[in-house]
Amino acid sequence: MQMYELPYLPVAGARATAVSGLRGGAVFETTDWVAEEVPVALVYNGVSHAVMLASPSDLEDFAVGFSCSEGIVDSPAQIYDIELSETAQGITLALDVASSCFVRLKDRRRSLAGRTGCGLCGTDSLAQAVRSPTPLTTMQCFEAAAVSRALARMRERQLLLGVTGASHAAAWCTADGEITLLREDVGRHNALDKLLGAAVRAGLPANMSLGEGFVAVTSRASYEMVQKTASAGVSLLAAVSGVTGLAIDTAQGCGVTLLGFARGQDLSVYSHADRIHLEVRNLEH
Repeated sequence: MQMYELPYLPVAGARATAVSGLRGGAVFETTDWVAEEVPVALVYNGVSHAVMLASPSDLEDFAVGFSCSEGIVDSPAQIYDIELSETAQGITLALDVASSCFVRLKDRRRSLAGRTGCGLCGTDSLAQAVRSPTPLTTMQCFEAAAVSRALARMRERQLLLGVTGASHAAAWCTADGEITLLREDVGRHNALDKLLGAAVRAGLPANMSLGEGFVAVTSRASYEMVQKTASAGVSLLAAVSGVTGLAIDTAQGCGVTLLGFARGQDLSVYSHADRIHLEVRNLEH
């Protein structure tokens, strides 16, 4: 029997566990890193609103991004405080939000019971399930080479994926393909919410806004991924995997250029193709 040493340093959102199996035809035993997945409750002004399964890292970013992308608050300034508490059952994020936002939240009476990668859990009406984002007014254009450049560089920034092989990532990239912010989570929606929250909390380079760059994700692009991207004022979403029909319809209606199967120099454009320049260029420049 072969014995292997733990090959990586600790990474937030991962824990060590014993594992055995077959490798190269030989039985092995080792200690490996696996991705943590914990219930995270979002509580607004003392009232529980959502429970999601998420990676236990960058949770303040998650709280801000979720609150904004779900329309619970109109701006981050309406979040006055975030308190994190942990118990054996999971993690609670208690947010103190503006009273006007809380009244609106109670009126919606939306209760979510989230699963990893889940989109529309717990909605109680069709109107709540599919919300049309406010159409973007930007006419920002992008180079296909910049998208390819960003996606080629994402893997080296995905520390949690590197040690566990079990997480998604979302990145905000400048128009020339430089990755400015990246967040990871076991859930693709959570990774995007963490990214959007981080953009607010950590800030972008001087004199830049979210709308001047684009979002790249290591997952498929569903309706909710488009909706969250549009809510942040970002007009291009590039996904490594495929897209859904509702995602295309939503992107077309709200002004988001939606890309799928963005791998290497390949990509497919599903909406607003006039805003992406498709010339092939060297990824290193």
